[in-house]
Amino acid sequence: MTDRLFDNHNHSQFSFDGKKTTIERSAVSAKAAGLSGICFTDHCDFYVPPMKAAFEHLVPETFDTDAQQKEIDRVNGEHGWTVAPEGFHIYKGVEIGLQKKCREQIREYLSAHNFDQIIASVHYLDDTDPFYGGYYEGKDWKRAYGHYLETLYEEMKWLEDFDIMGHFDYVARYAPYPQASILYRDFSDIFDEMLKFLAQNGKAIEINTKTYRDYKGRTPVLDKDILLRFKDLGGEAISLGSDSHDPGRPGDRFKEFAELADSLGFSRLAHFENRRLILE
Repeated sequence: MTDRLFDNHNHSQFSFDGKKTTIERSAVSAKAAGLSGICFTDHCDFYVPPMKAAFEHLVPETFDTDAQQKEIDRVNGEHGWTVAPEGFHIYKGVEIGLQKKCREQIREYLSAHNFDQIIASVHYLDDTDPFYGGYYEGKDWKRAYGHYLETLYEEMKWLEDFDIMGHFDYVARYAPYPQASILYRDFSDIFDEMLKFLAQNGKAIEINTKTYRDYKGRTPVLDKDILLRFKDLGGEAISLGSDSHDPGRPGDRFKEFAELADSLGFSRLAHFENRRLILE
């Protein structure tokens, strides 16, 4: 198992929901936790469903990318955090919110900026936000989870220009069903398509440790069979992300999940520099 761990999914003061921290505070915390690097992937969703937009202070949920990257450069410089085999570094990223109606805006945005890594995620679908619960109305667990996976696959296949598939089981976090976890056996067909696409195109699958926390008495569990199938299909890149929105969470449970990945045959974990996959 690698001794060098990188947290590839974090939010800062530049995200609409990141006001509990700053780039500097979370980076200092990450280094103190023994991490070798942290990437800030602030939210970029060009459309917010009306059910949520009424409560938001920032719509669309985008951020000042130039200001964020300037702040990363400042913090790296003041702390002497340069890219080096044994050093610590802050990387520049974005979590792009995939939505079919926003495809043109997404293309234009990604073409206009340079990142170390891009996470492709789905937060909103069918004009709803799962966090607020509207998405689940009229759906049983299998339809709700399956439709989310199908939407994520359709949009990431369209985009192609990304590095990490973000929190594929995000939809399970806030679901009202007794079935708290997304299992390979229940969605094997769509998982095979998703995992094959990732493997064939050198993309990473994310272990998002925020998903596997208790939420209102439900605790989703990562299904090992998903990772094993990814490996069977030729996948190599697993990315760890805490999805932190406060300075206390970078690197949360990373040792546990790094050991799990190692036990499944993934002895090296992914991070990205200038959009280049690095496994170590």
